[in-house]
Amino acid sequence: MHEEGTPSRLVETAQRALLAMRLGDDAGAIEAAALEALAADDTRALMLLLFGTCSEMVTTLGDGGAAPVKVQVFDSEGEEVAIDDAEPPVRTAVRTLLAEVHGNTDDARQQLEIALANASPDEVESLVVQALRWTMRLSTACLERDLPVESWIAEALLD
Repeated sequence: MHEEGTPSRLVETAQRALLAMRLGDDAGAIEAAALEALAADDTRALMLLLFGTCSEMVTTLGDGGAAPVKVQVFDSEGEEVAIDDAEPPVRTAVRTLLAEVHGNTDDARQQLEIALANASPDEVESLVVQALRWTMRLSTACLERDLPVESWIAEALLD
């Protein structure tokens, strides 16, 4: 599910951020993601790791397309909002995830490139939080249905 050769430090960073998110600590998740310390390429790689993993879980949950999966968008307070009412980074997250789900990794990378090139630090954080929320919720749904989840995600959620 995650690309071969993904640096273990990015997986560990994602695990720490997911654990904080699981504990309801969005600020701690952002701190664990250590975005300020990551180079731009590493931030992009972290995002692609999360979105790629989410894409795999959407496919798994959707039974290869036979069962629809609903993608929810949340505001900064964690309340669901319509995609059109979401902030630009969140709309970017939706476009990135949809590109990944449809096997268009290049389009997903392009969406992230555009977003990261124009985003403020707060917007980058919002994008990371959205990716973490989806990763957590999708993996929880997979685990509840005894469907496969990346071991690094399961470890972060089941500690």
